[in-house]
Amino acid sequence: MERAEKQDLVASMHDVFSAAASVVVVHYDGLTVAEITALRANMREVGATLKVTKNRLTRLALKGTEYEGIADLFTGPTAIGYADDAVAAPKALADFAKKNEKLRLLGGGMGATVLDTAGVKALADLPSLDELRGKLVGLLQAPATKLAAITQAPASQLARVFSAYSNKDAA
Repeated sequence: MERAEKQDLVASMHDVFSAAASVVVVHYDGLTVAEITALRANMREVGATLKVTKNRLTRLALKGTEYEGIADLFTGPTAIGYADDAVAAPKALADFAKKNEKLRLLGGGMGATVLDTAGVKALADLPSLDELRGKLVGLLQAPATKLAAITQAPASQLARVFSAYSNKDAA
């Protein structure tokens, strides 16, 4: 790689680390091209990205970002997973690692918080941002539905009472 290319790579990686909600570092040693391609496709489906990195250049890109604490994880054949949703990348990588032992989670970060392997797995167990939004909408709609049912119930009960009295008087 030429020096200018390296500088561009470091600058783009710095932008990635500045914008990402979470970053997960993995070892991918032993994965076939087909397996890495499948992993990248899984990551894209959830809105995350997998990038194979050059360790020395990545450590340079980490300087000045919240993720400086994860610089020690970059040894050996490493790749990073990152996304705007803090849960998307850890969830996709943890799911793939369960199915394929060749992918090993090393750790990662969420903002200034450095995560070990257990922390990444715990983050992966959380619901995604879309799931949380769905639950919140459900919670907001539930009171309105209950309120509508409660306001309609007395009127219908009152109508039944009047109908019963009218039927009684007619008989």
